[in-house]
Amino acid sequence: MMTTIREARGVQALAYSFERAQEQGHCAFIPYIPLGYPTPADTLELIPALQAGGADIIELGVPFSDPVADGPTIQEASQVALRAGMTPATCLDLVAGLRQEGRVSVPLLLMGYYNPIHSYGMEEYVRDCAQAGVDGFIVPDLPPEEAGPLQEACQEKGMALVFLVAPTTQAERIATIADTTRGFLYVVSRLGITGTERSPETSLISRLDQIRPYAKTPIVVGFGISAPEQARGLAPYVDGVVVGSAIVRRATEGAGAVRDFVASFRPALAKETPSP
Repeated sequence: MMTTIREARGVQALAYSFERAQEQGHCAFIPYIPLGYPTPADTLELIPALQAGGADIIELGVPFSDPVADGPTIQEASQVALRAGMTPATCLDLVAGLRQEGRVSVPLLLMGYYNPIHSYGMEEYVRDCAQAGVDGFIVPDLPPEEAGPLQEACQEKGMALVFLVAPTTQAERIATIADTTRGFLYVVSRLGITGTERSPETSLISRLDQIRPYAKTPIVVGFGISAPEQARGLAPYVDGVVVGSAIVRRATEGAGAVRDFVASFRPALAKETPSP
């Protein structure tokens, strides 16, 4: 391919990352970490470490006081970041610094809740994120039916807006979400909040078989994936895997520990043919 990741931006950058992962014979690895945790200075070292370990795309949490989709590990990390003074604006400052210094080239997605975006101003937020080097958004508490203004702002800048499919989502709504999402389709592996306490449900593979015919973008699975063995079981069936809480738990151990943990997933992500 002639185009590099950072020559592409937004939706195009995500598409390039999934295509490159496929060409290399593995599903994309998408680690998550909250911006500002354990400290803002630490974040500046941890995000490049995620890329160095083999991240294809990085999901960055925007700390919020009421993160309803997040488990205890990420909730606590968000509170630590908020106490350190993190705001949506300072989150963008961190991203912009990493991009300007050339320390991170893979696509960056902001995972954050709708209230801070609304307070910031949707058009202004999307504009400032694009200028900082963000490629898209995951807004777990924003349903497609209420996302029109944010969708329009993202479309104008060519940025991704990713929607989630829950385990209880019915076929008709899966079709709607699949039509609406841009960048990829995020499949929640199980009911409940993020975290490492439980493995994804054993019925997930059959659930993915139901979702696949509706998908118009790559399918990514997250929530509850914490070990390479879990990723190995999913890799033949998905285009990407998100790991969050297990990485956050290691953030206080330093960039080297985070890089090595991410690297431990790479052999498990090979696109081996599933057994019949």
